[in-house]
Amino acid sequence: MSAEAEETETPRPLLRVVRGTPDDAELAALTAVIAAAASAAPEPDKPRRRSAWADRAALVRAPHHPGPGSWRASGLPR
Repeated sequence: MSAEAEETETPRPLLRVVRGTPDDAELAALTAVIAAAASAAPEPDKPRRRSAWADRAALVRAPHHPGPGSWRASGLPR
């Protein structure tokens, strides 16, 4: 495009009223609501920390092996 064509093109409006005739106060309120919604970006998903009580990995444990001291090793974390 040439520089002349860029100057003659009008930018697209951000908001367009399709029905009705809002007054200045209504347009200002609508603009404020949309601007606030657009600026409130959602937080990135953070991995949730599980409590030790809800951790399902505790259910998967090493099998018991018979032998001396096995009763003690069955209850102690590794």
